[in-house]
Amino acid sequence: MNLNQLITAAVLGGALCATCFAEARPEDVLTPLTPVPSAAQLEWHDMEMYAFIHFTINTFTGKEWGYGDEKPELFHPSDFNADDLVRTLADAGFKGVVLTCKHHDGFCLWPTKTTRHSVAASPWKQGKGDVVKEVSRACGEYGVRFGVYLSPWDRNAASYGTPDYIRMYRRQLKELAAGYGPIFLAWFDGANGGDGYYGGAREKRSIDHSTYYDWKTTWGELKKRQPGAVIFSDVGPDARWVGNESGYAGYPCWATYTPVPLQAGTEPAPGAVRYRLGTEGTMDGKYWIPAEVDVSIRLGWFWHEHENSRVRTPENLLKLYFDSVGRGANLNLNVPPDRRGRIHEEDKKSLAGFRVLLDELYSRNFASGAQVESSSSRKGHGAEQVLDRKRTTYWVAAPEDKHPCVVLKLPKPAAFDVIRLAEPIQLGQRVRKFRVEVRENGQWSRWTEGVSIGARVLLKGRPVTADGVRVVLEQSRAVPALCEVSLWKYPVILNAPAVSYDRNGRVTLASAENVVIRYTTDGTEPGPQSAVYRNPFLLPAGGR
Repeated sequence: MNLNQLITAAVLGGALCATCFAEARPEDVLTPLTPVPSAAQLEWHDMEMYAFIHFTINTFTGKEWGYGDEKPELFHPSDFNADDLVRTLADAGFKGVVLTCKHHDGFCLWPTKTTRHSVAASPWKQGKGDVVKEVSRACGEYGVRFGVYLSPWDRNAASYGTPDYIRMYRRQLKELAAGYGPIFLAWFDGANGGDGYYGGAREKRSIDHSTYYDWKTTWGELKKRQPGAVIFSDVGPDARWVGNESGYAGYPCWATYTPVPLQAGTEPAPGAVRYRLGTEGTMDGKYWIPAEVDVSIRLGWFWHEHENSRVRTPENLLKLYFDSVGRGANLNLNVPPDRRGRIHEEDKKSLAGFRVLLDELYSRNFASGAQVESSSSRKGHGAEQVLDRKRTTYWVAAPEDKHPCVVLKLPKPAAFDVIRLAEPIQLGQRVRKFRVEVRENGQWSRWTEGVSIGARVLLKGRPVTADGVRVVLEQSRAVPALCEVSLWKYPVILNAPAVSYDRNGRVTLASAENVVIRYTTDGTEPGPQSAVYRNPFLLPAGGR
């Protein structure tokens, strides 16, 4: 079957009408479907992954949330090395670093003029150190973008809960925005108010989450100095919290979002929004506020020695990648330095293994060299443009095409199990439902399906060996467009098989699907000539 025949069979197994091949009117196709991302948001989408660095006085107290009464003298990393931190993260594939410049305990990692509760009062570098400066400099050295997290809550500040604190907080933002070069992301959370030291008051203070920070003004001051910064919070305005810290976005995960306040009649704000709605976003939402998935490589956000044996494995990190980046969100993976000021060896080992798996995943695009046709296209936006994986070049269907699809004829049958799709999101998020079919041994069959695409979607289907792939866009809000169709193979991950031994001496071995297990029962190391495991066997006297 030639490619034209493949196209003829593409839609519902029947012939296409002549209008399916008509060229679209430009005014019908290229009008963006609002809302659309800003230039800064487009750059943020393209990053896909960046890293969090939770490092402060909590690293030395063993706490996750400091109370605010910790002595600055406790902050004394023995071998802090910003180059090692940033280089490790850059080598693992992360395009940015977000530093916790101040956490809830109020301790500042730069010599701020707003409080004495900072590195300037610590013995580290005789009070002359500046963690923010060193990390920012290292980011520039290794081609990684720099971001900041400044906790809105401050359990140390005596003024917290009053207007004076807001003025102090804005001065801190100004210092960070004006003194440390370009900031790609400013990160704000909704943990605001509660028990604290508060300059010795040791009391509980509550604030109105919707009004206290006057976020519109506060963020506006930041944008004056860092217009290219993406602002992250429960409500954006540029990127939203996904609503969990477990490492996954929902699916679908719409880039559009309409925040809903906790109480009717109030303004949604960090800590005062129905945050779980951020897991999937809002189909046809009012604003372009895509999701960020923030998760730690460890159980906690700060380094704790007892967690050294519980670092996420490379395989788990790859799963997080598929569950976040693969669903159109960005991944913000926290990697906390230890008390030396270094990334622990276990974390480094896991990050290096993760990079190996990512490199293997993207080592070969089985769609390369394919012939591509479509049910219709606009002049200058032919179907072949889905192969170059560039957002700026894309296929656009004709507006009268009732069953738009793209068909790839591969150079030869290829074995793959992952497809990656992307829309040119500068035109908005258009697709609402799609399916993917593959041609195996001359027969077409449904392989996988989905709902949202947006910046990207990675779908893992059953392993196939196919010579044709068909992407059928079943529902769209506007004339559909695609800028990427690529095919990949999920890395082969081999772990030791699980061994179970019942009371009757029966041994059962279990491993990943399609993995051949060879074994011995005489204590020797298994090799290529050893017996292949097919069924449980008896070892009544035990053994190895």
